[in-house]
Amino acid sequence: MSRAALLVLADGRFPAGGHAHSGGAEAAVKAGRITGAASLEAFCRGRLQTTGLVTAALAAAAALGVDPAALDEAADARTPSPALRTAARRLGRQLMRAARATWPHPELDALARQFPKGAHQPVVLGLTARAAGLGPDDAAYCSAYEGVSGPATATVRLLSLDPFDATAVLARLAPDLDRVARGAAAAAVRAATEGVDALPAASAPLLEIGAEAHAAWPVRLFAS
Repeated sequence: MSRAALLVLADGRFPAGGHAHSGGAEAAVKAGRITGAASLEAFCRGRLQTTGLVTAALAAAAALGVDPAALDEAADARTPSPALRTAARRLGRQLMRAARATWPHPELDALARQFPKGAHQPVVLGLTARAAGLGPDDAAYCSAYEGVSGPATATVRLLSLDPFDATAVLARLAPDLDRVARGAAAAAVRAATEGVDALPAASAPLLEIGAEAHAAWPVRLFAS
């Protein structure tokens, strides 16, 4: 395992396209579900325990070597919203570009050929971790952290929230991040022997509904 590679992959400056996406925060702000640090924390905790767990498990399974095509199909089945499926593939395509430039690897090349319009982002993330010499635990942590850091960063811009308050929210979520990442990695191990149906399928209906409404806005700050 390369700890330096983990730092690069988890760095917000890694050009994976996440800065253009709010993880549902923009729709939640408009709906009045995020109004400040406390409601941001509640939003992130709910996201982490549902879609965060799902994406972290997908990433961990990809890092473990589970068939990425099967994982991509599983990601589709766990993403009811067409808008979120489109966003996930767009993010996967951008991450693939960055990953192939940073850690050239035949498995990344094969996935890029198989999904020219982009595989789901957590699948690409897991395979990127694998190409970087990282394991399923690392992939799960990266995915889980991305799932809450994106909305936190977006809320700073959307509400002019104090960045110190947003960072404090992420710090308070650290124990939850640990639990979700461990659970996701354990699910990935089961998926390696039992198949992708062993992966979690937690849902977040408000995120799905909000994503569909957000996609129809004529003017928005974030892509999702």
